[in-house]
Amino acid sequence: MAPQYQAINFSDKLSKITEFWQPRVVAEMNDYQFKIVRIEGDFIWHDHPETDETFIVLSGQLRIDFHDGAVSIGPGEMFVVPKGVEHKPYAEHEVHLLLIEPRGVLNTGHTGGDRTAQNDVWI
Repeated sequence: MAPQYQAINFSDKLSKITEFWQPRVVAEMNDYQFKIVRIEGDFIWHDHPETDETFIVLSGQLRIDFHDGAVSIGPGEMFVVPKGVEHKPYAEHEVHLLLIEPRGVLNTGHTGGDRTAQNDVWI
């Protein structure tokens, strides 16, 4: 049986996500996952002590707050939050993101709470 080669269409995948702040896996490479997510509003302060986290904005304007400043990221831009750095994403209006992080990383780090998404959910 021949392998199936098919591109991943972010718009198609995003149209299947109805909830905010619930990342969904679209691909894996080695031990890393590529996750898409729709966000809007304020998230929680958290960090990832064991890994960096990559944010790639597909649409909208994302701000990531740090205790000593902030970074704004627009469509076609990315930012890597270093491991162990506490941060808080914020989107005034809906933002579509591609996240790249190791398999098993919780979206809220070790902070937990009602914003913690189930891990390893594929779309």
